[in-house]
Amino acid sequence: MIRLPLWILGALLLGGIVHLSTVLAMPRAATQDAYSRLAQLTPVNAVVPLAAPSAQNTTMPFMDPAFAVVVCRYDLSSGALKLSAPLSQAYTSVTFYTRNSVAYYAINDRAAGRRAIELDLMTPEQHAQMPEEEDVTAADRLIIESPTRRGLIVLRALAPEPNLMVMARRALAGTQCRIEPVPQ
Repeated sequence: MIRLPLWILGALLLGGIVHLSTVLAMPRAATQDAYSRLAQLTPVNAVVPLAAPSAQNTTMPFMDPAFAVVVCRYDLSSGALKLSAPLSQAYTSVTFYTRNSVAYYAINDRAAGRRAIELDLMTPEQHAQMPEEEDVTAADRLIIESPTRRGLIVLRALAPEPNLMVMARRALAGTQCRIEPVPQ
């Protein structure tokens, strides 16, 4: 009588372990993650606009058609990255992802508080090599440390109405993503 509940409990435990290990292994085993898909479409350290999603064709899954999207695939091996993104009229956001699609930082236009989002992206080693500048305060320069040398920066601008999509794309067209070599 007690054997049946023990077998059921053992099967549930084994199923839970298999499920959890599969979920944890999938990001490493997936071959068509965001970085791999965008590697075919985007050069390194350059801003590329993504096509508007449609029912038949999307560059990335779950893209919102109300947002204009540009992507910068970065590689910090040769220096720190300088990102400058003008703000759209409605809403602008910038999200940073590691090579394995883990989001590690995000900022939007309301948090930036300026007419543009300007920041420096670097590895912790590059940040440690920076000279101390007394005249630069934390408010003047936003420095973000990337946990990996390669990753993605995704910028989104909202078009609250379909006829405003042109303005959202125009706002993102001024985005710059460039490497500044580390002084030796």
